[in-house]
Amino acid sequence: MAMHHNIRIGDRVINSIDWEMTPDWTFGTFESWGGKERVRSNEERIYYFFIDNWGERPKLCLMERGVKHAKIIAEIHAPVDLVSSCVKSQGLAASYDQSFGIDDRIRSWLIDHVLDGGDSSLIAPLAEKPKHEDMGRKLPVWDGVVDHGGLTILPAASVGLTDEDVAGIITWWNFFDAEINPGGSFESRLFEHDHDTIVDAKTGLMWQKSGVDITSYRTLVRRIGELNGERLHGFDDWRLPSLAEAMSLMEPSVNHKGIHLNSNFSKEQPFIFTSAPRSPGGYWFVDYKQGRVFWSSGTIPGGFGRLCRRIHGVQ
Repeated sequence: MAMHHNIRIGDRVINSIDWEMTPDWTFGTFESWGGKERVRSNEERIYYFFIDNWGERPKLCLMERGVKHAKIIAEIHAPVDLVSSCVKSQGLAASYDQSFGIDDRIRSWLIDHVLDGGDSSLIAPLAEKPKHEDMGRKLPVWDGVVDHGGLTILPAASVGLTDEDVAGIITWWNFFDAEINPGGSFESRLFEHDHDTIVDAKTGLMWQKSGVDITSYRTLVRRIGELNGERLHGFDDWRLPSLAEAMSLMEPSVNHKGIHLNSNFSKEQPFIFTSAPRSPGGYWFVDYKQGRVFWSSGTIPGGFGRLCRRIHGVQ
């Protein structure tokens, strides 16, 4: 049965709360460009309550969601035992999945205490964070030489990899992976090339500081072709990194932005496609947020792209 309630967030009144939406449905609904019929257009916004359990304590939040759009607009000061009980009832979650749907008890509490002109002191609107990203301490400027201290040429072939293959690559090159090789460390030699790109003089690779927004594998490959046709940053040979190349950027410690990357790389591409399909199925990703590799479908949820290219003259 549909229930229509409203909530005031600052000067806004929201009356389109979706009680069925949960965090684990959002990738299929929104990141795959409206995979469910309920999304009528890219401009549509859906609002739902969920529990954010990423911090020291679980928090009840109101999310504003759309195709390729996600913004937490308020925290609701619900009783701590009510929120904690909801988290516990949903069992042990993986470390990379700490967002939960609400249960019937929380929904009833919201209706009785918060919605439809309820206690406004329980609603804490969240100010929109500035979009400027702190890129940390600037790297030294690249002098055009790529063999300072010798080159390490990583395998670049787009070949299918089994779970055992991936574990072997990570241990052989001593890449950090929180699960497979937590003691690993591969030290890059990073230099500023220009405002948009970074050179690793150890591997002979040039990297995007940012990347391509979340999409399916097929669409990403098409987008790379378009960017090469446009000569992105002056070059036409950008590609997806191999698993080894993507792992070479992984740092053992998280930076001030909460990702296992040099802070001169953007945090807006937390997990990226590699060029390696998984054998027997799926694609391999590198997750800089959780510090690990994983595999998943190439369509839902898809992934981000951080493109690289081999510097001319490097064999």
